Amino acid sequence: MKIHKLMVKDVITLQTDASAYDAVKLMNKNRIGCLVALDNGKIVGILTERDLLERVLEKCKNPKETRVSEIMTRQVIVGKPDMQLVEATRLMFENKVKKLPIVEGNRLAGLVTLTDIARATSVDKKTLELIEALSNMHMI
Repeated sequence: MKIHKLMVKDVITLQTDASAYDAVKLMNKNRIGCLVALDNGKIVGILTERDLLERVLEKCKNPKETRVSEIMTRQVIVGKPDMQLVEATRLMFENKVKKLPIVEGNRLAGLVTLTDIARATSVDKKTLELIEALSNMHMI
């Protein structure tokens, strides 16, 4: 299966000058675990729940004064729409990421999460093994 059939196409994004507080409100409103940070339509970072926990809450930073640009992950691992599902899963596993923005050219085309993959692969044993390993990556 190609990843474009599985990816979410309406990705919730934000600008890097947004506050961590605004990011949390947006994540809660949409019941999602990450936001993609854009600058002129190009991916410049990703902000996950883990980023917020480690870089705001644990450090006791004021979320209304902390900008997304200060806490987002800048080195974003991305996939391509024509990737096979197993290939995307392997990429996530190797890079220890649970969210994979999908780009076409320089533009954000979608997003695939470990949860999306788990839902779609209940019959593919090879992919399931990769997902299991990825979901347990904190133990590796």
